[in-house]
This record gives sequence, structure tokens and C-alpha cells, in this order.
Amino acid sequence: MPRKKSNTLTDGELRLMKILWSKGKATVGEVVEANRRTPPLAYNTVLTMLRILEQKGYVTHEKSGRAFVYQPVVDRSEARQSAVRQLLDRFFNNSPELLALHILESEDLDAEEIRRLKRRIEAAGEAEATE
Repeated sequence: MPRKKSNTLTDGELRLMKILWSKGKATVGEVVEANRRTPPLAYNTVLTMLRILEQKGYVTHEKSGRAFVYQPVVDRSEARQSAVRQLLDRFFNNSPELLALHILESEDLDAEEIRRLKRRIEAAGEAEATE
């Protein structure tokens, strides 16, 4: 039975997206060259992954001479938002509160991280109060 198609990014796809986000656009060869993974990915593997990313709607391409130049359609913040939504849905019953509590209980946050989180929560509460 074939695997269910997913619109989320695999680890390998995310690695290629990071390259495209940093470069803005790149050919398959440039992506292969920029990928510092060991062992390196083969040209055909990168090409296949970029085609899958295009089918998922993350990248598009244009022809430049004989090469295809790929560029991201989805920016990094949109991809993060999508990943967080999926995480919330799959593990936290769509509850940001449960996710935040889990992070606070299970991660070792330093005092500065906790202060930043408090400031963000307070600012969010103030913004909601003015609406």
C-alpha cells in the first residue's frame, strides 16, 4: 500500500528549503553544491525532491537556458506556522496552551527565555484587551 501523501516537509525537504530560503533561487546543481550533508545527496535525488516540493506547492521553477531555477513560494514563517498547526492538531488537541505548558514543563529554559516569554504573553494579553 503506498504511503499517504503529506503536505508537510520531511527532514530532507526542509534541508533543501533552507538552502532555497537562504539563496532566494538556485539550480539543482547549486542546491547539490550548497548541501553540506554527509554523504552528499546525488543530483537526481535533489531533482526528485525539488519536484516533490513543487507538487506540494513549496517551490516553483523557471527555465534558464538548459537549467531549471527553483525558488521558494512559501516563506520560512509560513512553513513554521504550518508545522506548528500540524503539531497542535496531532499532539495537543489544537490547544496552544497545552503546547506552551508542555514546553515549560519539559524544556530547560533559562531565566532570559522565561522573561521573553512573559513579555510576549503580557503583550498579547494587552493587544487582545484593546480589541
